[in-house]
Amino acid sequence: MNNICIFTGARPNFIKVAPLIRAIHANPRCRYQLVYAGPANDPTLEASLFSDLQIEPPTCFLGVDCQNLNELTGLVMARFEHYLNEHPADTVIVVDDLASTMAAAIVAKKRGLRLAHLVAGTRSFDITMPKEINRLVIDALSDLLFTAGIGASSIATREGADTSKIYLVGNILMDNLRYNRDRWTRPACLDGIADGHYLVLTINRRALLADQQKLLSLLTAILQTAGDVPVIAPLRSSAYALVTTLGAVAAVNSSSPALYSSLRAVPSLGYLDFGYLMLHARGVITDSGNVAEEATFNHVPCITLNSYTEHAETVQPGTNVLVGENPQRLSTELRRLLDGQWKSSALPDRWDGRTAERILQILVG
Repeated sequence: MNNICIFTGARPNFIKVAPLIRAIHANPRCRYQLVYAGPANDPTLEASLFSDLQIEPPTCFLGVDCQNLNELTGLVMARFEHYLNEHPADTVIVVDDLASTMAAAIVAKKRGLRLAHLVAGTRSFDITMPKEINRLVIDALSDLLFTAGIGASSIATREGADTSKIYLVGNILMDNLRYNRDRWTRPACLDGIADGHYLVLTINRRALLADQQKLLSLLTAILQTAGDVPVIAPLRSSAYALVTTLGAVAAVNSSSPALYSSLRAVPSLGYLDFGYLMLHARGVITDSGNVAEEATFNHVPCITLNSYTEHAETVQPGTNVLVGENPQRLSTELRRLLDGQWKSSALPDRWDGRTAERILQILVG
């Protein structure tokens, strides 16, 4: 029996491990434990999340809830080690690049457990980013590197990882999109709006939210170019409040206040509602790599408000275009999108919705 501990550090991790959990359930040779670094009352984990993903909630909540990354790392290491003392595992799977992910990886490796990194080999090549340090440490410690694309596999090879450790399994987010394609639910925010006749805007990056003047210039570029095309912006807590306020202030100060009426900021949506919103959008504007990946799978044009992406496959052969935080470039690309002149695209290799099957086959041997 393969006893697998799956460690998660934030809401997006659950979406990535859900296909793997469903695959383990179907395999009598495996059993799993799901551990979450945060508290059980984490506000980002809406009540419907686990039922939407059709998985059970975590076996254990470590209850770590602090902002200082070094303090968080120490607390997660101590509590995860205590958990493993009482709940032995053969393999620990960690996801992505959070400080809590790195902490769990260190604990697992010190205990001599097999360590697998899901979404390995991603790099920004900016060592000033804390997440970049986390990625380097986790990949260096891992016994199994599960990569989403050829570029990530090449990075792992260049950094000295033994090729026997590297497995190009594809993008596991696509497994969820394939699995849930007939389960999406049309959200109420689309009442009165036809499918394919709206844009989706998501903003999550702290640095962008902290620069209100830059954010306002980007919002203005979007709304001026979009005209009467509705812009649906599902946003979390502080981002929702900020964008709503900026939109209202800009409308009052603008010579064309009607311009801002097309912006429809709404509180964050449940997983199945957001999936429908993404699938049926005319186009997507985002600062999220995960959202850009989903847009590529859905063949929906995507504009990313960043100068780099950890998954180059979304740009080539995918539907994504990077514009940084430049309002002029944003407006140019959005005009091209609305005029139906977007670039041709294709699915990247192994983004076929069967990544979890490949991972499990490797884990059980």
